[in-house]
Amino acid sequence: MPRVCQITGKRTTVGNSIRYRGRPKYQGGIGLKVTAISRRTFKPNIQTVRAIVDGKPTRIKVCTKAIKNGKVVKPLKRKYGYTRQAKAEG
Repeated sequence: MPRVCQITGKRTTVGNSIRYRGRPKYQGGIGLKVTAISRRTFKPNIQTVRAIVDGKPTRIKVCTKAIKNGKVVKPLKRKYGYTRQAKAEG
């Protein structure tokens, strides 16, 4: 599966890595020169988590920012809450 967040849609993006050489003007040099420009990738921090989707716990790939912001609802680790709900309904 691709590295894409299923909630926010974040994915791998590309940019440039720029390498400089020289001494800055404010330090008494003649300025920085660009010596190399190469492509690089920015990858989001994707985690596979169990989350409640349509009322059922399923595994989804989500970026950590979505988890921190509370956009992911995780299921209970133990079934104590589920049995209490079942008793209330039944």
